[in-house]
Amino acid sequence: MEKTYITGWIIQPTKGEEKINNKKLIILLGILGLLMFSAFTPKVIAQQSTVDWSPTFHHDLRHSGYSTSTGPLTNQTLWSYQTDNSVEYTSPAVVNGVVYVGSHDHFVYALNAATGSKIWGFQTGDSVEGSLSVVHGVLYVGSNDHYIYALNAETGSKIWSFRTGNSVYSCPAVDNGMVYVGSNDHYVYALNAESGIKIWSYDAGNFVWSSPAVANGVVYVDSYDNVYALETATGNKIWSYASSDLYSSPTVVNGVVYFGSGDHYVYALNAATGSKIWGFQTGDSVESSPAVANGVVYVGSNDRSVYALDAASGSKIWSYKTGDSVNSCPFVVNAVVYVGSEDNNVYALNAATGSKIWSYTTGSEVESSPSVANGVVYVGSDDNCVYAFGSISVPQPSPPLPSPTIPEIGPTTIIVALIVVTTTLLLLKRVVKTKNCYC
Repeated sequence: MEKTYITGWIIQPTKGEEKINNKKLIILLGILGLLMFSAFTPKVIAQQSTVDWSPTFHHDLRHSGYSTSTGPLTNQTLWSYQTDNSVEYTSPAVVNGVVYVGSHDHFVYALNAATGSKIWGFQTGDSVEGSLSVVHGVLYVGSNDHYIYALNAETGSKIWSFRTGNSVYSCPAVDNGMVYVGSNDHYVYALNAESGIKIWSYDAGNFVWSSPAVANGVVYVDSYDNVYALETATGNKIWSYASSDLYSSPTVVNGVVYFGSGDHYVYALNAATGSKIWGFQTGDSVESSPAVANGVVYVGSNDRSVYALDAASGSKIWSYKTGDSVNSCPFVVNAVVYVGSEDNNVYALNAATGSKIWSYTTGSEVESSPSVANGVVYVGSDDNCVYAFGSISVPQPSPPLPSPTIPEIGPTTIIVALIVVTTTLLLLKRVVKTKNCYC
């Protein structure tokens, strides 16, 4: 008859029990390993919706100003949200049911896209006039306090900030782990998207109001007097094209760079060489950034008009006269052009004919550029408000509440985990090597 006895705290098993206990310990060790692995595994981001959101200025890195979303055919107001100062040049970013926008009241806001209720606000040191980019759960934005900020898009908490030498009106372009942005200190910067560390900078020789576009490994950006094409990796200049009074941001579509100029022209340049393809003369300076869709360029001018031009030749297809300057950048959705004017109105125009579909009068000038996502137009006004026109096309969940903070794994946690693992291994080794003893 087989028996067991106890030596100290170690139970000496029978041969059958030894196998069972060994299996149990191996299973226990496996479970412990899985638990430790899960502790060190980064939190998985929930799968994003298939809605065509507008995560950056003019929808995408090329600044096409075109979306496959739907847009409203009436001026039905979904909601409006009042800040404490004007919402001037900033163009809202719309991602996963949240609208992100800046204000002259020094704040960046996150608003529920369906209701307009505030989710969070982050205060910078000065007005926020530039547009915002949201990539992989991080919001990037510049401020007149000279800083570029990276914020947690879910909570508004600061991840990092980078100080430039002057105001930042430029919207950061985020691509392949890099942030490209201009400053009025005359420099274009490339920063590490995770840390904010500077990778390179390029002296453009004048202030850089415009927002960089990125396409095929090239950064396209305007300074006050030149359009530049720079290598994304190094910042080395590929080409430049001289112009004047450049507030417009470049749009890059099908190998062509489109931009407006203070010399009253809209230009099209070869994206590879910088050579001019065509120029179209308006009646005044062009600060609006072009949108390009279905072979047509849509752009506003300070001559109070919105133009539709043939993208290949620059010939005029139509123009629409508003009551004042059009610095707002057109946005094209579902054969409708949405744009603001300094006559206080937001317009919806037929993209093919230029005829007005609807307009809405705000309390002041509309220099903000519209963003469209999921059936709704979002735009700011100098009357201190952000407006949403239309209705939600695709049912969407409410924006998530901030996730609980996951504690960082510090030295104490690691030491405890090592002690547990070591103890378990020693026990396993001792049990395996202990021979059965019989009385």
